[in-house]
Amino acid sequence: MTETCDILISGGGVAGLTAAAAFGAAGFRVICVDPAPPVTSRDAEGADLRTTAILQPARDLLEHCGLWARFEPHAEPLQVMRIVDAGGETPQVRIVKEFDASEISERPFGWNLPNWLLRRELLTHLAGLPSVDFRPGIGAKALFTRTGEARVTLTDGARVTCRLVIAADGRDSPMRQAAGIGVSTTRYGQKALAFAVTHPEPHRNVSTEIHRSGGPFTLVPLPDLDGRPSSAVVWMEDGPKAAALAALPVQEFEAAMTERSCALFGPLTLASRRSLWPIVLQHADRLSGERIALIAEAAHVVPPIGAQGLNMSLADLRALLDLATARPDGLGDAAMLDAYHRARINDIRLRVQGIDLLNRASMAAPRALRNARAAGLNALYAAAPVRHLLMRMGLGLR
Repeated sequence: MTETCDILISGGGVAGLTAAAAFGAAGFRVICVDPAPPVTSRDAEGADLRTTAILQPARDLLEHCGLWARFEPHAEPLQVMRIVDAGGETPQVRIVKEFDASEISERPFGWNLPNWLLRRELLTHLAGLPSVDFRPGIGAKALFTRTGEARVTLTDGARVTCRLVIAADGRDSPMRQAAGIGVSTTRYGQKALAFAVTHPEPHRNVSTEIHRSGGPFTLVPLPDLDGRPSSAVVWMEDGPKAAALAALPVQEFEAAMTERSCALFGPLTLASRRSLWPIVLQHADRLSGERIALIAEAAHVVPPIGAQGLNMSLADLRALLDLATARPDGLGDAAMLDAYHRARINDIRLRVQGIDLLNRASMAAPRALRNARAAGLNALYAAAPVRHLLMRMGLGLR
């Protein structure tokens, strides 16, 4: 039996579910599939404990497709981005620079939300969209395309004919591979620990990124937990060291993370389990093929620096949605997909290169390189026009 729809979305992560909501709200008939049912509880096995900072342009898209009203009650504003250099011989603060959103905008830089909660709210929203059919536990297995349509075989044996396939199925994207689109991958030998903490000092809506060696230690504001200030932490380190840290008993781990944080918020208390993620940089050779568009990690994967990951993904979605709604009769045709590639590829390449440089700088172990990193931070911050340009570029604003 063959089913038909306008768009088949492969991937039910945050980006894929947001795409389903956006295209469903725009009046397209959407089927979204993912082989792994989403985990929507913080303490459940397999929950994604990472958080996502929704930056200003991404919020505008979420408001447009009716999602922001669901997210806003759970979102913690990010008013200040603080960069700390602690790259001396001991983990002590050497330089602190704060980038305040009020210098360029009346709104915060962004709003932080846990990934598991985003999935929960997205699923609740999709349940009220009759034009969207989300099928957890089912994946996209095979792809056949021709000029006028795409045919996708699902893992349950069903076949779907559609005008556009959106690959939002991760860094190993089966649909990207089926379309024959290659990727370039950089491996850093790093892993990231993701977890939540509480601390005695309030965060005051300041996101703090502490640089020493091995990668940044980043604390991002969360709502209070059990009456105590709380933050989400991403701790990037060399792979073996990160694995060793993940295996430490809780008391030893808390001492290690408090030292790595330079005790800026006082003693840190672990408030969740620890999850471990590999750090790679990857980008697709092209963002589109015949009847297929790549978005999110199927198109680009970057280290968790500067809140770029999901925000780049939502910029992909914004470009694709604008093209689809401007010319609905041309959904998925060569003209639309070529225009999508052109609209996004230069921005993606620029951000991938920039994040690669920032990550390599954050990994620096030799003293001379750590000192050069500190000097560069001082120089960039000192010139207000340069500082404002960097903040606007980070947000994706022109």
